[in-house]
Amino acid sequence: MAAAVLRPRSARGLWLPRAGPGISALAAAPSALQQHRHVHHAVIPHGRSGRSSVSGIVATVFGATGFLGRYVVNRLGRVGSQVIIPYRCDQYDLMYLRPMGDLGQLLFLEWDCKDKDSIRRAVEHSSVVINLVGKEWETKNFSFEDEFVNIPKNIAQITREAGVEKLIHISHLNASLKSPSKYLRNKAVGEKAVREEFPDAIIMKPAEMFGREDRFLNHYANMRWFGGVPLISMGKKTAKQPVYVVDVAKAIINAIKDPDAKGKTYALAGPNRYLLHDLVEYVYAVSFRTFFPYPLPRPLYHLVARFFELSPFEPWLTRDKVDRFHITDMTFPDLPGLEDLGIQPTPLEQKAIEVLRRHRRYRWLDAELEEAKPAKTYNM
Repeated sequence: MAAAVLRPRSARGLWLPRAGPGISALAAAPSALQQHRHVHHAVIPHGRSGRSSVSGIVATVFGATGFLGRYVVNRLGRVGSQVIIPYRCDQYDLMYLRPMGDLGQLLFLEWDCKDKDSIRRAVEHSSVVINLVGKEWETKNFSFEDEFVNIPKNIAQITREAGVEKLIHISHLNASLKSPSKYLRNKAVGEKAVREEFPDAIIMKPAEMFGREDRFLNHYANMRWFGGVPLISMGKKTAKQPVYVVDVAKAIINAIKDPDAKGKTYALAGPNRYLLHDLVEYVYAVSFRTFFPYPLPRPLYHLVARFFELSPFEPWLTRDKVDRFHITDMTFPDLPGLEDLGIQPTPLEQKAIEVLRRHRRYRWLDAELEEAKPAKTYNM
């Protein structure tokens, strides 16, 4: 019987027999490799879990250079996903993202958010698109309507046309058309626009997020430089339910894996609810700083914020931020939350030290967290 001649398959490192008179009909049948020739090897899950494995997820993350974006990219990278990162910033602003994935798994793509062809190039090879685009203040080039309505609408439209399986859009827990905050009003309009363009979109509504780089706990901790903490009505008419940023990133990853998440809206909030006054008091207790609150009427607070808005750089305070931080967080008992995605919400008291240790004096740098009294919780 004639011996089978072997030929190398360099792409996979496999050896396949060449058909000949001595090969049986069973051996000549199409192999498993040939049956899957239309599926690229890079998207077939394989390898051990970790950054060097392949999860089969190809995700485009818009807004990856933001506060939440770095945690989402890290979570995608650590399970072996391929991540496409469209960016509009300087190359140096991307450096901290590069170690988050294995070699070749993070692809950086310069894009123009107002150019639909640029968006199409970013999503055409992806199985998941995540929209995290947003900013806390308006500029002469981008208004809140551009950031939260027009850009998400274009992304949703092109994602649907490209045949992408899932779209995840980040909104806000307090997004409402009746909100006094222009930021939150446009967030609500953006939700509807995305839902109209991509009916199966997954919408996440997180509360104010806290973490190492946040603009919530750090914002109030830095107010000590102004002789105290100005609060409307002393912060006793505002209830907040902040959520840990890592929990939100985990929720996004779990929603990608959950086939039943399509078309749902998730309300993401922390386990505890606090009066704003008590929350800021706890921030200063953990920081071992003197807490000196004083009431400031809204018109006067807006006047002070208007002064900061004149800065040519990032404004530390805006009138819209004043309104947004003094809005009581909504509750949505009918919407699924973190628990429905298999995540146990992290209490603020457990992670506050990671954020606030930098605000301590040297004398108290290594003080135990237990020395600060826990924040008073507020019944929902």
